[in-house]
Amino acid sequence: QVQLVESGGGLAQAGGSLRLSCAASGSILRINVMGWYRQAPGQQRELVAVITEADSTNYADPVKGRFTISRDNGEKTVYLQMNSLRPEDTAVYYCNAYIRTVFRPTTTSYWGKGTLVTVSS
Repeated sequence: QVQLVESGGGLAQAGGSLRLSCAASGSILRINVMGWYRQAPGQQRELVAVITEADSTNYADPVKGRFTISRDNGEKTVYLQMNSLRPEDTAVYYCNAYIRTVFRPTTTSYWGKGTLVTVSS
């Protein structure tokens, strides 16, 4: 089985910073795209940022210039550095990864359980 465990969420003031981490574990052969999504109360889950195995990145417009996604392939971990936080960044942040395991020949999408980020004004 594969597990994605997020950490680093919490409370921050507007203009502040937080760093999220997501570690993958299990019988993993390869991790392709990793990413962060978020879901605010009453809204749909939306893309925040993704990063490929080759470190190519893509960001949602609202976070461009403020958030940075990175990964450590050896540690099977993806990070999200969030700077200049705004109240509208308040949401549950979910880690996502496309992973091939020793048990399945195809790449499968996995999700973490989420970590809450609250930004006060």
